[in-house]
Amino acid sequence: MFLAAANSTVFQARFLLIEGLAMKKKIFVDMATYEPALAKLRGMPEIELDIVPTWDEAGKYFPKERIQDVDILFCTRVPINFSDMEKLKLIQISSAGYSQLFGLGLVEKGIRACNARGVFDIPIAEWVIAMIINCARDIRGMIRNQEHGIWDPAAQYQREVRGAVVGFWGYGGIARESARLAKALGMKVHVLVPAGIKRRDNIYCVPGTGDPEGKLPDKVFTPAQKMEFLSGLDFLVLAMTLNKQTEGIIGQQELAVLPKGACLLNPARGPLVKEEALLDALRKGHLGAAALDTHYYYPMPADHPLWRFPNVIMTPHISGGALTTHFLDRLWDIFSQNVERFLKGRTLINELTTEQLAG
Repeated sequence: MFLAAANSTVFQARFLLIEGLAMKKKIFVDMATYEPALAKLRGMPEIELDIVPTWDEAGKYFPKERIQDVDILFCTRVPINFSDMEKLKLIQISSAGYSQLFGLGLVEKGIRACNARGVFDIPIAEWVIAMIINCARDIRGMIRNQEHGIWDPAAQYQREVRGAVVGFWGYGGIARESARLAKALGMKVHVLVPAGIKRRDNIYCVPGTGDPEGKLPDKVFTPAQKMEFLSGLDFLVLAMTLNKQTEGIIGQQELAVLPKGACLLNPARGPLVKEEALLDALRKGHLGAAALDTHYYYPMPADHPLWRFPNVIMTPHISGGALTTHFLDRLWDIFSQNVERFLKGRTLINELTTEQLAG
């Protein structure tokens, strides 16, 4: 009797062990790794990790037997044979942009997806502040003087930004962190957004940065107040996404409304500004300066006129990217948090809506 009960207990234990192994969530990682986060994931008994040893941003082919039972995918681009991922429930991508997910039928298949919003907020915001000071003090002019041995302590090299007005067209994570830094410099912050400023929940934000509560702006404008918004700025920072509605949203009329000598900063997307309108405003001397990290062509042709303006700073889309100091640890922080949240049935960080995934 005792032996039968003991055998029954052993059988149940073995059954539970086998069932537990079968219930493990399989995670497939096609991404550069970050060991501290990996160590945390390896300590979770409810998951099984499969990591691709070499990483690049292109989608690759993997044998069906390797990926057909994957529950969670971490990548930049999905595998070429994505249709073989028959059990997939969640995709975490390494970019803030998510157009690579269009056309995959994720909504129809019930597959959830999260992006990397927030990973680049800090470096891009630091680029914004650096460019504001560069433009205000004409750092390019001072460097040219240095290269030619010219001593010129002119007033244009001694301007302050304290008290100046910086306007953000759009108020996502990048604008919010830029606004925080601008306020620390004593600048006034104006914002133009479609439907007011809301609190941001479940969007990745490095602790102590940004404006999660949406309380920093001194004035908030609607699209109907666009001209009033533009007319009161010393610096205009584009912080919106590029789509059919926003392409070319800054044209000749918008640039002309900016006060003479105002500066344009574009860390968002080049085509938000009409190319000829920007060139015209610079040729006429209406814009005091422009700082551009996003462009009309990649790479910008060496003979493009924007290279030749003494008051234009062009950087090769490096304000935020995979080589920034904390790219991997922040990205893996998002992913490891989302794995835990997914397993516990909690709200995910940076989850894309069905409307966004539909393209």
